[in-house]
Amino acid sequence: MSTPVVLVAGLHASARTAVVDRLLRDHPGSVAVHHDLREVTAGRVERVVRDASTVLDLADIRLAHGCVTCTVREDLLPQLVRHAAIASLLVVDLWDSVEPRSVAEAVDCEEAHDILRLTCVLTALHAEHMPVDITRGDRLSETGQRAAAGDQRYLSEVLTRQIEYATALTLHGGDEEDAELSRAVLAHLAPCTPVFAESLPGVTGARLCSRELAERVDPATAQLPCDAQTDEITTVVWRRLRPLHPGRLFEALDELVTQSVRSRGRFWLASRPDRLLAWDAVAGVVSVEDAGPWLAALPEAAWDMVSPGRRTAADLDWDHITGDRVQHLVFTGPDLARERLHALLDACLLTEEEALAGSDVWAGYDDPFAHILDLKELA
Repeated sequence: MSTPVVLVAGLHASARTAVVDRLLRDHPGSVAVHHDLREVTAGRVERVVRDASTVLDLADIRLAHGCVTCTVREDLLPQLVRHAAIASLLVVDLWDSVEPRSVAEAVDCEEAHDILRLTCVLTALHAEHMPVDITRGDRLSETGQRAAAGDQRYLSEVLTRQIEYATALTLHGGDEEDAELSRAVLAHLAPCTPVFAESLPGVTGARLCSRELAERVDPATAQLPCDAQTDEITTVVWRRLRPLHPGRLFEALDELVTQSVRSRGRFWLASRPDRLLAWDAVAGVVSVEDAGPWLAALPEAAWDMVSPGRRTAADLDWDHITGDRVQHLVFTGPDLARERLHALLDACLLTEEEALAGSDVWAGYDDPFAHILDLKELA
């Protein structure tokens, strides 16, 4: 019988440690594995294996290929397999800035399928710090939480990924007002994810599928929030079918990004009608990436090669003219002006006259996104 594995992620170390300690107490015979990356810039990673009462193993490990992610995955899996035979529960205590997705996919692998069973991805949050940290523009190198010498990620970027990928969230610290604000923020960022404070979710149940977890956040299939208003926090959804003009959207980027704390979704440009583009922005930093072709751009036979989740998402967005091509962007922030945001985005769409000109004309548009998208495609 496979041994359950729970991942505990979170930038807030005190909250994460509190969760790990409680899991070890609540599940006699459980074991936690942690890779300490505090000295990673010096090439040192410390592995700690412990139970509720004592440290079972402490070792320094070398960076595999100079890659922290590779090191954690390649060292973690053998450790989990080694302890699976005697542990009632395996707890993976992820370092502050480690994002859980790559670790979840490593655990949910074919070779360990009969031994390990991923059952929960839990992100622990400090109720006082989370609402502030989600708005911060600091890099991890500035906060002392980078996971590698060249780690250029932003604190808020990592925090949003930890929140949105998790299957459950826990709040610790702060006062009642902090907890209330944190719950309101999380209700907008991850409305379908349960939030715990006094208790913890079940962690010994059925196996999670890492592919299905990924589809919850991947641009083509993401479960995006709906329009919502909670006191001063607003989530605004913008959906349209007509293509965006690349030049006008590029000019509006700064204004769009700075109006909200968090925005994400999928969209299409007139100059790239076959490509699904991903929009991801937090705390004033935006990323635009090519996420592959729209299904409408593929031959029908190719549909059998994509996941059922992707086909379902395409069916929900399907239009008899544009296919699954859609503008679906979601913005969250304090006191967002829905009408103003919609007007700004609508002004970036092709006019009726431009739309009627057709794709041959659109292909000739100057595309300021080319230096970003084409470079990433080559990489």
